[in-house]
Amino acid sequence: MTKALDTTGLSPLARERQAYRRSRARRSTLVALASTLVFAAAVLFGVTSSPGWPRVQDTFLDLEVGWSALPDVLAGLWLNVRVLVVAEVGILVLGLVIAVLRTLRGPVFFPLRALATGYVDLFRGVPLLIALYLIGFGLPALRLQGVPTDVAVLGTITLILVYSAYVAEVFRAGIESVHPSQRAAARSLGLTHRQSMRLVILPQAVRRVLPPLLNDFVALQKDVGLISVLGAVDAIRAAQIASARTFDFTPYVVAALLFVLLAIPTGRIADAVAARAARREGLR
Repeated sequence: MTKALDTTGLSPLARERQAYRRSRARRSTLVALASTLVFAAAVLFGVTSSPGWPRVQDTFLDLEVGWSALPDVLAGLWLNVRVLVVAEVGILVLGLVIAVLRTLRGPVFFPLRALATGYVDLFRGVPLLIALYLIGFGLPALRLQGVPTDVAVLGTITLILVYSAYVAEVFRAGIESVHPSQRAAARSLGLTHRQSMRLVILPQAVRRVLPPLLNDFVALQKDVGLISVLGAVDAIRAAQIASARTFDFTPYVVAALLFVLLAIPTGRIADAVAARAARREGLR
């Protein structure tokens, strides 16, 4: 004999299990909150009771200095955001092109594969800071017609060149992870190599590599601040100017907090996408 169901369609046993899960979830949340508060209080007490805390507070956490530097740092951050958007688009396009070149088959495409491989090896091996110096100061020194001289543009170009080498390998891994039967099935339907790549292979590859791509862009959000070494007045250079004027490091803390606030949403999106991909793979 079956047990009676309530208006929600659940049996008494199911309702009991649901209530138990809710109580466990509430208890886990309370325990996590309490442990976090205790840990934060312990860290705060340890830092504020240290002998050098008053000097650190005056040098790094001066609210008056930080508030006065905030408008300039925010204006510099807007430059970082614009460079970030342009660089992300350029990196996706160039990285995908390089990945496709590296996956071309046949001896006739060997020069293209070798060129793409050399590009990846070169820009993955050169540190970003050195690449910024070489491109940011080297290109204008050539005095070639049409070569940009704006430091923000040169910094964006450098970021695209360097990060495209990493993103190309991510794309290539995604392309090669697609089972060969998918390519064979597409060709059996009469699709050309270009159509197979565009309609069958790349959509699957992009879905598989979306989490690592987002992680690369989280790292890019921090590295856009390195364009300040070329003289671009971004958030970091604005903080440097304010720090030199006040002999206080609080503007750097302000810039760091703004970069953290900029990176948190992307980081959470990357985590959500990775979790969704893991669930999708678990259902297969």
